[in-house]
Amino acid sequence: MEKIFNILLSTDYIFTAIRVTTPILFASFACLMFYKGGVDAIGTEGLMLMSSLIGVIGAHYTKSFIGGILAGMLCGAFFSALYVFLTNKMKANDILAGISVNTFASGSTVFLLYLLAGEKGSSQNLPSPTVPIINIPLIKDIPLIGEILSGHSLLTYIGLLMVLLTYVFLYKTPLGLRIRAVGKNPGAASSVGINVIKTKYISACIAGSIAGLGGVFMSMSYISNFTRDMVAGRGFIGMAAEGMGRGNPLGVLLSSLLFGAVDSFAIRLQGMNLPARLVQAIPYIMTIIVITIYSYIDMKNKKIKEIK
Repeated sequence: MEKIFNILLSTDYIFTAIRVTTPILFASFACLMFYKGGVDAIGTEGLMLMSSLIGVIGAHYTKSFIGGILAGMLCGAFFSALYVFLTNKMKANDILAGISVNTFASGSTVFLLYLLAGEKGSSQNLPSPTVPIINIPLIKDIPLIGEILSGHSLLTYIGLLMVLLTYVFLYKTPLGLRIRAVGKNPGAASSVGINVIKTKYISACIAGSIAGLGGVFMSMSYISNFTRDMVAGRGFIGMAAEGMGRGNPLGVLLSSLLFGAVDSFAIRLQGMNLPARLVQAIPYIMTIIVITIYSYIDMKNKKIKEIK
């Protein structure tokens, strides 16, 4: 027990928790933007996976990490727009279309990787720049605080800034109001002149770009190359974090931090001679527990409202 407390109270653990939270944060805010615009988010996992490879390819050919970030964002936006086209124009089932995105991503990334690099497991034959680490002036010299807050990837700071920007965009701009209106009641939104389909495309493209940033972080910051199925369920954990946060930017941030802290704790437990499979399963077990508790409380609240 003493070892566990030492882990939880160490600056290294908190630093790692913030780092591990980053892809979950991008995934959860992508889901938030999807749902606010009335678009299902089940394909977030696949969007992140495709963007993680496209980001590496973009960085490799442009010789710039900025090129990789832009390529990953464009990939996420493109496939999100394609998803809206399939589900609205072609009338495909939302869930099946999302599952197809995830399945396509898993297979197509391996095929594309083999085509370009001659490898099926990783992109080591496609050397590319990585996203730089930022040491914040002044803060980096403050004891404890500097060890926790400074020295993270540029994308980590972008992710934290995104929380504020998302709130301002959704609740303080006319476009954000239209997106929320479409997600809440598309019929009512259409009756006041809002182009529902166009708004869904905009919302989905923004969400896809955010998911793309999460994918790029995985392959250009979390580690320095793409590996097969490297997103490893973080897109689904992002969906859980969005649901737990009740679609509120601050709530989604706190939920993402919780899942990131659990994931970081699992990483630390690997050095305590516990079964590796059990340790790797901890974040997903936590996801199931949290969703179960959340669903139970939500159901209770609905019953109380019905009685009243």
